Amino acid sequence: MSTSESSVPSDRSLSSLLLLLATIAGISVANIYYNQPLLDDLRKSFPHGAAWVGIVPAATQLGYAGGMLLLAPLGDRFDRRALILLQTAALCVALLFATFAPTLAILAAASLAIGILATIAQQAVPFAAEIAPSSQRGHAVGIVMSGLLLGILLARTAAGFVAEYFGWRAVFGASIVVLIALSVVIVLRLPRSKPTSTLPYGQLLASMWHLTTELRGLREASVTGGALFAGFSIFWSTLALLLAGPPFHLGPQAAGLFGIVGAAGALAAPLAGKSADRRGPRAVVTLSIALSAASFVLFALSGSSLTGLVIGVIVLDIGVQAAQISNQSRIYALKPDARSRVNTVYMVAYFIGGSLGSLVAALVWPRFGWVGVSIAGLLFTGIAAWNHLRTGRGTLAPSQ
Repeated sequence: MSTSESSVPSDRSLSSLLLLLATIAGISVANIYYNQPLLDDLRKSFPHGAAWVGIVPAATQLGYAGGMLLLAPLGDRFDRRALILLQTAALCVALLFATFAPTLAILAAASLAIGILATIAQQAVPFAAEIAPSSQRGHAVGIVMSGLLLGILLARTAAGFVAEYFGWRAVFGASIVVLIALSVVIVLRLPRSKPTSTLPYGQLLASMWHLTTELRGLREASVTGGALFAGFSIFWSTLALLLAGPPFHLGPQAAGLFGIVGAAGALAAPLAGKSADRRGPRAVVTLSIALSAASFVLFALSGSSLTGLVIGVIVLDIGVQAAQISNQSRIYALKPDARSRVNTVYMVAYFIGGSLGSLVAALVWPRFGWVGVSIAGLLFTGIAAWNHLRTGRGTLAPSQ
């Protein structure tokens, strides 16, 4: 299959391809979350910059937003399989710099590059929308997104475990080995995709502005998704710091184990996709926002309770992930010949929100502690609710 152009495959072949795309999405996106449970270790390794360790996850997510803007649109212009392989090779180089970074500044720069190149995941998701029949698009996107979301969540578990026994530098080195193994599977199993645009690179980028102004529904989904992900990032960017202090006094492995708890929420992704196919996505997004808001209320009351934190993680991850699946399912229907660019607009906003959330967390945590972090997350969720509800129904018709 590695030399044929993508088309609608059989059910069995489709399932196999979606599983591979989910794996690609999960392994690649995990690289922008490995650093979150390592913050306390980084603070000890770079004591002179201890107050600024929060810049590492912020730089990674900002890089991801930049990579979405500059690299992800190329999926409409070139074979996505070739793009995935090229980005994987470059990502390994960036990870090598992170592994041997002698200063926090160099680690932050490497993290920015890692974020840019880890947008491999955003070639996988529109690829799934391309190969699936329209009646199964939400479900197909849900499967690949479940892989992506598991990568986001289990990255913290894997990083916490490796750092506990081998040090934080080994986390980035291990990722290089995994990416090289994945590249072999991609060469053997992933088909080529069929480009849908012949626009030069500059015009391809410029066309995203026109898509943004033309599609009101894309703008609405982008703001809602970005605000929800900002709250999500606020929580995960500070969890390791909360657990490291009293009354918990837990290391990076404990922070990483919360990823396993959150992974339970990722199982809701295919179900959210099916629900969006059957009932429409807006109702799913409304419920998702309500769940996210409830989680931050619970977090504010659970600054010294592991049980409360565990329940809150499950509720938050289900809410954010279900909203993400529903938003992506509906925006892919807006412009079938521009799925990579539509996805780029949405995901740039999404990860700008994530980077903003990490930055806010770095500012709020030293001054206002865990309650301040929880209130900040709730405020971002409120922005998502306001933006989603003010638009009413029917804003995502292809004509808007």
